[in-house]
Amino acid sequence: TDARAVMKAAAEFARIELHGHRYVMVLHEHQANPHVHLSVRAESRSGERLYPRKADLHRWRETFAERLRGWGVEAEATRQATRGATRNFDPIWRLKARQDGRLREVGARVKTGLHFQHSRNKAIEAWAQIKLALQQSEEPDDRALAERIGRFVLDTDYGKRLVAGRPRSASTPDRTRDRASLERILTPTRRDPEIER
Repeated sequence: TDARAVMKAAAEFARIELHGHRYVMVLHEHQANPHVHLSVRAESRSGERLYPRKADLHRWRETFAERLRGWGVEAEATRQATRGATRNFDPIWRLKARQDGRLREVGARVKTGLHFQHSRNKAIEAWAQIKLALQQSEEPDDRALAERIGRFVLDTDYGKRLVAGRPRSASTPDRTRDRASLERILTPTRRDPEIER
């Protein structure tokens, strides 16, 4: 990735999303992936406090990805649930404590819990609906895409867990629907066009 493009995209992102706030940024090129560190003052010039919520953070990722694409860098801002990701990222304090040898407990490497399952199952249901619509198309390219979607979902961390039956439990209220979504993902796509009568 062109480091200058990353820096320009970061500067554009900051002008859009952090308008009225003071900030500094630095480009790091010492690793395989160039990246920008941005530090922002929480209180704006007008006294408004920056207090980003999850929706704000996602919008920021989308804005940054859009700015990157504007500079010719392929980028997307997808949620973990859409990608079927299950990895649990450690907060900075845990990383620092581990580096200093002060960490007593190891955090869970994989996300769990009802909220996690619900968000992943909603994503699986959406993928299943998309696959079903494409499977019903008369276009061979659409049916091929449906098959690739099915493979993608089954290759995700969460897809593998669903097939293995691990994330479903008696405490999951919508486990029957989740199983139905998975069955639609597992249904093979017809390869030959149907004969019209």
